[in-house]
Amino acid sequence: MVGLSIPARFAEQLARTPEATAVTEAATGAELSYRELDQRANRLAQHLIGLGVGREDRVAVLMERSIGLVVAFLAILKAGAVYLPIHESYPADRRQWVIDRAGAAVLLTDETTRATDLPAGVPVVTVDDPALVREPALDPGVSIHPGQLAYVIYTSGSTGLPKGVAVTQQEVVRLLCDPQWSPERYARSLLLGPHAFDIFVFEVWLPLLHGGQVVVAPPGRLEPATLRRLIAAHRITGLHLTAGLFRVIAEEAPEALRGLREVLTGGDVIAPTAVSRVLEVCDGIVVRAAYGATEGTVLSAHLPLTRGAQIGTVVPIGDPLTGVTVRVLDGRLTPVPAEVAGEIYLADAGVARGYLGQPGQTAERFVADPFGAPGSRMYRTGDLARRTAGGVLEFLGRVDSQLKILGFLVEPAEVEAALAGYPGVAQAVVLARELEGGEKQLVGYVVPESGGLDLAALRAHTRTLLPDYMVPAAFVSLDSLPLTANGKLDRAAMPAPDFDQIRASRAPESALHLVLCEIFSSVLGVPEVGIDDSFFELGGQSLQAMRLLNQIRTKTGVDILVNTLFDAPTVAELAAFVDAKRTTAV
Repeated sequence: MVGLSIPARFAEQLARTPEATAVTEAATGAELSYRELDQRANRLAQHLIGLGVGREDRVAVLMERSIGLVVAFLAILKAGAVYLPIHESYPADRRQWVIDRAGAAVLLTDETTRATDLPAGVPVVTVDDPALVREPALDPGVSIHPGQLAYVIYTSGSTGLPKGVAVTQQEVVRLLCDPQWSPERYARSLLLGPHAFDIFVFEVWLPLLHGGQVVVAPPGRLEPATLRRLIAAHRITGLHLTAGLFRVIAEEAPEALRGLREVLTGGDVIAPTAVSRVLEVCDGIVVRAAYGATEGTVLSAHLPLTRGAQIGTVVPIGDPLTGVTVRVLDGRLTPVPAEVAGEIYLADAGVARGYLGQPGQTAERFVADPFGAPGSRMYRTGDLARRTAGGVLEFLGRVDSQLKILGFLVEPAEVEAALAGYPGVAQAVVLARELEGGEKQLVGYVVPESGGLDLAALRAHTRTLLPDYMVPAAFVSLDSLPLTANGKLDRAAMPAPDFDQIRASRAPESALHLVLCEIFSSVLGVPEVGIDDSFFELGGQSLQAMRLLNQIRTKTGVDILVNTLFDAPTVAELAAFVDAKRTTAV
């Protein structure tokens, strides 16, 4: 079974449950059965083949979450090609770079993304184009070897440029057919993550290859109230939340997860208190802590936790999935003894083919496995861990400077390269600041070549080069970088951002203003907020936004969507929105 390709495994499930619901779109209520999903994917696959798409050609996907997105991914694989997800938040230059670097043959869009600044030099196909119904609905019959690539996902790179992780079909099927997963727990799975995030593989293909149903969440970021409604309305049984989002939900609205059979979380350090809180509030739920890397095909180890579990100060990494080997080695590639820190290497099942078109970086991270068969490789994760005397594996941090921001891997060097390229910047350093709620916030420190530097213009410049999650929440201008006695960067001496420099001075003018100012101050960790201060200019990021909106709902009874916060980011503007909603309700 593990040797099958994704389309072959899907075809087996199609034969068993052709009329069962495969995909539901929460925003519209639209549904596709397995048969209808197969036919739509076949038509698109036939069209791609007609455009010359062949074996392991890359097909870029720039779309919002929708039924069409699921159709697109299945169609690409049926055509024998490789899907190349382009994150919606990528600026135009980054989109073009990924398209060019990967050598994409075609770009798939929807009506919304087609209206944006699309990359040049590649044919564009709109997935929801009515003309596609003229294509044959029969399977194209392309012979697909399990060793072919399934997808290439670009992650942040230490050289200042992204790197494309190339993963084969057999490794995806191996992951999804692991006996540790319970298809019943993911019978109705919520598709919530961005399609450029590797957990998308798990969210879509686990239910579809086991007869389950994918419920596609509405486009954009979701707040706890919306998540609660989706879980209840669609009787969601399983979903994935990044460690940061899981912590926010656990602290702000753990009852939103009631009804779930399982929630999978990982991608960063998991807060033990968050796990305990969800297990306490949600009867019968399994919180499955997960560890993995994009280069290890999404997930490599897991730890299921249920009510009554003894959770210490650290949530362990857990046990390897079937066929996966997790080694903790020292600098000489020798296993370290218990209680000694070492670096995690992933071996055997799950190891990706490497980085597309980047042999040097592939050789650096995918190294020969001295413990395996001749020619076998290990992936050097860069993660530090140790085994306790009882054999439990605990995560300790990073060997290098890589960070996880909102579940995405971020190389500070890539952000630093973007800042250093701005005219007038002599030096740039990017560090992570730990927030009170456990989230991380990027801070960009710059030294001007001479005179002052327009930090607002620098922020705008950075947004044209990097996705939102890689843009520093705050920028600090320094006369020089602080150094240690040995001439190295003194990270401890780097000043915290001073948000007082950009604060407006207008004080609260109503009781509602006062309530909102107190919520802003608490969530952002700043001593005082004026009613014209912008949430985002004060360093707010998406996880804090969820905390903010949930607390506003609790204090005022008014639901506010994240998109509204982007349009009305100040206390004064949000107060006007709340007043208008209250008036309408009356």
